[in-house]
Amino acid sequence: MNILVTGAAGQLGQCLQIAAKAYPNYHFSFKNSTDLDIASAEAIESIFSQQKYDFCINAAAYTNVEKAESEPERAFLINAEAVKNLAKTCKKHETKLIHVSTDYVFDGEKEESYSEEDKVNPINVYGASKLKGEQYIQEALDTFFIIRTSWLYSQFGHNFFKTILQKTQEGATLNITTEQKGNPTNANDLAALILKIIEIKSEAYGIYHFSNLEDATWYDFAKSIVSLQPHTKAVLHASNSYKTKAKRPLNSCLDKKKVISIFGVSILSWRNSLENLYQTYIK
Repeated sequence: MNILVTGAAGQLGQCLQIAAKAYPNYHFSFKNSTDLDIASAEAIESIFSQQKYDFCINAAAYTNVEKAESEPERAFLINAEAVKNLAKTCKKHETKLIHVSTDYVFDGEKEESYSEEDKVNPINVYGASKLKGEQYIQEALDTFFIIRTSWLYSQFGHNFFKTILQKTQEGATLNITTEQKGNPTNANDLAALILKIIEIKSEAYGIYHFSNLEDATWYDFAKSIVSLQPHTKAVLHASNSYKTKAKRPLNSCLDKKKVISIFGVSILSWRNSLENLYQTYIK
């Protein structure tokens, strides 16, 4: 089994490198943006011509939600046009594509969790660019898995978990919004799901939602991170007036019934997964 992984330097890419150690019989080719510019159709074709890949896991993405508002061309280049290049090349070389998308394809006006069948309606540039990438994949390919996830964090890179952890260690005063509701997701759990899909040789192609169980506000998430360090002098305040350039969906909770039913996965609550991450990599 030959598996190409793009975005190897990102937090999901690095989590996939750890998870891959449990699959010694699979051959993984991890490519970061220096190794492979997915915005270049020629570069992608060159990589695929050198090796027959059974799967391509696209973990490369433009993920700066705020910055995307001021540089939409860049966001759409990486999250949409580059994905189109990848999908077309996967089609040509008969490679199955696993692509990671986002809860931000929804507008957040629904009260319940979003299922895969719910209407998409992004309200910021980042969400719109990721949705366009999804659409390009569906136009080009039949053999794909699109996995929408949310509020991704890990021991790697820049993310909410690491930021709050650092601020907590500094004893900072934090004002965290209670306006948005979603599902914090440990990128290590997402990596495990992706490799499980490959392992079980599933042909149940389509769109799936995956995040850790139970809903939370950003304040809930921050409070749990702070509580991991009981001797901190940090002070946490709930706020409903946090201003951002990009609009955020007020509710982006994801319904996981489909992914649990089809792949038989057991999903941890976000609180348990958060504590596991802290105990394993941080403490």
